[in-house]
Amino acid sequence: MARKNYSAAEIKKITAEENVQFLRLMFTDINGIIKNVEVPISQIDKVLANKVMFDGSSIDGFVRIEESDMLLIPDLSTFLIFPWGSEHGKVARLICDIHTPTGEPFMGDPRNNLRRVIALMQAAGYSRFNIGPEPEFFLFKLDENEEPTLDLNDDGGYFDFAPIDLGENCRRDIVLELEKMGFEVEASHHEVGPGQHEIDFKYADALEAADNIQTFKLVVKTIARKYGLHATFMPKPLPKIAGSGMHINMSLSNAQGENAFYDGTTDDGLSEIADHFLAGVLEHARALTAVNNPTVNSYKRLVPGYEAPVYIAWSGHNRSPLIRVPQARGLSTRLELRSVDPTANPYLAIASILAAGLAGLEQQETPMSPIDRNIYGMTADERRANGIADLPSTLHNALKALEKDKVIQDALGPHLYQSFMDSKRHEWNAYRQTISEWEREQYLRLY
Repeated sequence: MARKNYSAAEIKKITAEENVQFLRLMFTDINGIIKNVEVPISQIDKVLANKVMFDGSSIDGFVRIEESDMLLIPDLSTFLIFPWGSEHGKVARLICDIHTPTGEPFMGDPRNNLRRVIALMQAAGYSRFNIGPEPEFFLFKLDENEEPTLDLNDDGGYFDFAPIDLGENCRRDIVLELEKMGFEVEASHHEVGPGQHEIDFKYADALEAADNIQTFKLVVKTIARKYGLHATFMPKPLPKIAGSGMHINMSLSNAQGENAFYDGTTDDGLSEIADHFLAGVLEHARALTAVNNPTVNSYKRLVPGYEAPVYIAWSGHNRSPLIRVPQARGLSTRLELRSVDPTANPYLAIASILAAGLAGLEQQETPMSPIDRNIYGMTADERRANGIADLPSTLHNALKALEKDKVIQDALGPHLYQSFMDSKRHEWNAYRQTISEWEREQYLRLY
């Protein structure tokens, strides 16, 4: 979606003309959850003067109580009016960066951290990190109390259409609302699982792409509720069917704005820059998994047999490896990282992927040979012989990999790294203490 560098005066003029009554100041916590401070339009001068404060101690991963006051600094280029109505007037949003009371960017803010890693990329001579996400989600019915159930809204399958795909009208409305907000939707279809959907939108630079992912989630959930449905980005809400991923397509632009991954003189059309970047992502894949798949449930998706990658390899011809290189070349030359799921904090995930690729470039790393056969059909010995390692199988194992990877730790920065580890260790420990129905069924009578 094309952004405009609005001035404060332009925003004041538009809000007056469009009868905007509330401003929603949005930001994202360490777990990728959208937070907002909503103020009446009477406070617009205070908002535009960067004088709105909030209590950072109440937000996961932010600050201790003794240093709690934080400033919300709106990014004026993110101004937009939500297209759905409100009985109290229209609502506009501004995505904010978090600053300390003295005006310094707060490095516990995932968006500020992504800005920092982008600056490192630019210092290395690249102008943009282009990101095209492919987020998937499930639609479940709401009950009479508007609580989500596990009842699916349809029995459709991959690319099915009405009348089997009963979520089609909901998905169509989501697309229409996104387009009103400036998204360029490239594809919309039913996914493999019943009740599962995917909407792909045009690539953007790293920061805008992360903002778009967060906005997309908000729109999907809002429109689904109007249909009596609950949209969830949980990676694996149901057993025995494919889970929801968020494949990340990526490329670097050089200083002239050209695709740095493309080289028409090589046999495969990939540049040395693409090779080094690819090698860096593969090298740091295990630690990246902690950031890209940050929930206990994420690892219920990363199992063989359900299309999600579980092995560290790459290919230009099949979809079983971690990274696929689509056949398109020229401006469309890109890498597709297939492990990421939509519970990932997009600011942290994109920063970490970028840092891994930059490390590969700095070290001039060479990727392993491509694997152009179905890895799921290979034996463990065959995988070992081809140098194919496994992704972590649990959140616990992913966190252990992150503890050993200085590159990905540095991609998060000391504040976010420590907060992330604390949050995820707590999540894992809470999970370890639960007893599942499966365990009772297996063991209660047997032993």
